Amino acid sequence: MNNALVQNTINQSMNTVHGGKLNNASKTLQRNLDQGALDKTKAAAQDFEAVFISQMLTHMFEGIKTDGMFGGGNAEDIFRSMMVDEYGKMMSKNGGIGLSDSVMAEMIEMQSNQQAGGL
Repeated sequence: MNNALVQNTINQSMNTVHGGKLNNASKTLQRNLDQGALDKTKAAAQDFEAVFISQMLTHMFEGIKTDGMFGGGNAEDIFRSMMVDEYGKMMSKNGGIGLSDSVMAEMIEMQSNQQAGGL
């Protein structure tokens, strides 16, 4: 992922969350963050969204009962929980529900406030 694409994603998400009003501290932080820090922030936001989606899907799958000779049991419960976790990761990785953009924007805002307060 190139730096321009990451920067554009951050700007779009910040504009969406904050109504287009980026403060100077956020802009300064974005300029000072290197590619690795931006990638880590994006990954953390996507991980958060994946867990959130997995929790929603877990509740959806609770009502589904398995019958028959090969259904049910502890192994199926374990498999289902792993399957739901993977569904959440895949959904988040492929765009998700838009939560990761908001989370990433807030993480950047919090870091900029922390830097502004520490200066």
